Amino acid sequence: MAEHVDDALWNEFHRVVNMTSRELEDWLRTDSADVDAEVEPDHAGTPNGREVLAILRKRRADLTTEDADCMRRVVDRVLSQRREDLEPTAGQAAWRHKLMRLGHDPLKPVGA
Repeated sequence: MAEHVDDALWNEFHRVVNMTSRELEDWLRTDSADVDAEVEPDHAGTPNGREVLAILRKRRADLTTEDADCMRRVVDRVLSQRREDLEPTAGQAAWRHKLMRLGHDPLKPVGA
């Protein structure tokens, strides 16, 4: 097991990142779509979004120190934008889309 990803970080990351890898991948592609050009699938989305997607696709034992740093940043960023309980919350579309780029859909129930 990756020593730099303890149970607390692993559990909190997966509580905060409530989108599956497939949902996040689809969202990143949709969010990056443009009328004039289509982004290559491996380059769709923000660098942070792609990093979260890569983490979701890894086994815990394969996580790196950089992955752990990203996981902490994502948890901190999402919690700074949300309440601790992460109950479904509607808000401005831009706010929701920003969080979705990190793998968190604020309209999705906790544990869904």
